[in-house]
Amino acid sequence: MSEKLNLEKSLELYEEGKKLSPGGVMGIRRPYNFVEGEYPIFIEKGYGGHIVDVDGNDYIDMLCAYGPIILGYDEDEINEAVKTQMDKGFCFSLVQEVQNTLEKRLIDLIPSAEMCVLAKTGSDVTGIAVRVARGYTGKDIILRCGYHGWHDWCVENPGGVPEEIQKLTKGFKYGDIKELETLLEENKDNTACIIITPVGHPLAKPVIPPPEGYLEKVRELADKYNVVLIFDEIRTGFRVAMGGAQERYGVIPDVSVFGKALANGYPISACVGKAEIMNVMEKDVFISSTFFPNSLEMVAAHKCLDILEREKVTDVMWERGTKYLKDLQKIVDKHNAPVTVSGIPPMPFITFDKVDDDYKIRRKFFYTETIRRGLFIQPYHHWYIAHRHTDDDLQKSLDIIDEAFSETLKEYPIKK
Repeated sequence: MSEKLNLEKSLELYEEGKKLSPGGVMGIRRPYNFVEGEYPIFIEKGYGGHIVDVDGNDYIDMLCAYGPIILGYDEDEINEAVKTQMDKGFCFSLVQEVQNTLEKRLIDLIPSAEMCVLAKTGSDVTGIAVRVARGYTGKDIILRCGYHGWHDWCVENPGGVPEEIQKLTKGFKYGDIKELETLLEENKDNTACIIITPVGHPLAKPVIPPPEGYLEKVRELADKYNVVLIFDEIRTGFRVAMGGAQERYGVIPDVSVFGKALANGYPISACVGKAEIMNVMEKDVFISSTFFPNSLEMVAAHKCLDILEREKVTDVMWERGTKYLKDLQKIVDKHNAPVTVSGIPPMPFITFDKVDDDYKIRRKFFYTETIRRGLFIQPYHHWYIAHRHTDDDLQKSLDIIDEAFSETLKEYPIKK
């Protein structure tokens, strides 16, 4: 087994943090979502496709801040544009012109976009999209598939959410068109919308590209039952294609939401959709925030989009990611490892198969080995390929995975 990392300062800061904030750090960043005692908790800096923790450990980062880092850390071109905007000011009682130029650009890029509203986070815009759908249809029920944030209507842990609110949201399994049709039929008089992640990425399970014809059938059902179809493209936007999964797979929703990679880490998101639906926000549906019009993030988004287009980043990621998934599968086959390789080229993942009672122990040991060797990936969330990951970074990540499987299966062989 490889040598344990020095995480002394990270753990000290975590103990201090627990006295200051519930859990020390929030939600998915808590240690139990990784391997407790093995992963860093506090980060000092990032560069290219790497992060460095407060104890000086350097990692190839394939979690990419849970998705916002599509280029790399510390992008000079973006940062300089933001600094220039700072001299003009960025937080006012009124908006700046960059709001119009960015919204026009997104409308030109995204197939479903006729109008656009800018916000800050993914939860902001999934919340806006659902409120708009309810306002437009006058109906209440939400049919959801995927993770859509922390609002009452979609929260994974229902603590603090009234039961009556919970009843208004009904989940369905990705790829199961019959289940969706049954839910629509059972709730046909009061369903406002279907909200779905167009590429399936359930927690700790294989990432699922759209089965042939699936998204088309979802679109048909939305039309048949007269409900608003929302694509949650927070993760897939600008990675699957510049116009999102809807562009690549050719299925156009009524409303869609984008965020994460839009500004390479600066907090901005967008809700876009058909003008007829979006226009309910003019009078009938109220949306407002002090910080939504802040311009630094808009400037960052413009510059990020410039780089994505200029360097054909999406095409490059698909090419490199296709090779990465093939090489990853070769490693799994070499070890006869009890895992499933899944995902799409920009978003690879592996899940440990339930072949025996040791699968969770095997998974924990594997991720202990990868983090100790300098690869930052996560057992419950798919990975990302960033533009600034070098060929050496990607090859080293594969070498680490190869070594980790070797050690894992030596320690915990499959029980016959």
